[in-house]
Amino acid sequence: MEIGQKFNMLTLKEYYFYIDNYKKYTDFNTLGLYRSLIENEKLLLQDKLDIREYAHKKFKKTFDFLQLKDPKTYVEVEYLGREITKGDEEKIWSDVIRNQQLILLDKRIKHRNFGQYSKHNCGDTNCNWNGIMVKQGSWLAESSIHFDGDKNKYQQKIKSNKRKIDRKNLKQIINGELEY
Repeated sequence: MEIGQKFNMLTLKEYYFYIDNYKKYTDFNTLGLYRSLIENEKLLLQDKLDIREYAHKKFKKTFDFLQLKDPKTYVEVEYLGREITKGDEEKIWSDVIRNQQLILLDKRIKHRNFGQYSKHNCGDTNCNWNGIMVKQGSWLAESSIHFDGDKNKYQQKIKSNKRKIDRKNLKQIINGELEY
């Protein structure tokens, strides 16, 4: 069966019904469910909070993975209805980045080409690359998800070449001194 309508058009009772019977519906999407809590204008804030808590009972693990898949939606749903200061926002995003690294380590995911990070999104509204699918490891993909602990492959190559040249120069200096 299919739900046949968008989540952000549902009423409170329909949310509870579809969450209880989610296995029966082929088009049930947990990301869509959580995203609709932000977009639904029919519901009061308290209703949205109740639905979020009810959905967490069944989909908490999926919701936690949203930190990696769609961090913006995760933060908006997690802090729904709260006033956030600039300092709080910085702390929240640093926690999300730390949790992303933990999830990648825990699940042994070596690539980061999924969710929001499988498409180019540099933040520039006029960028002609926005929205296109990118290949893992390409320069377009490297601009999306990265951590402070990541090693820069290009910088490593430059450093390697410099050391190689230094070794050759040192060898030439030593050979030159022995000839005198």
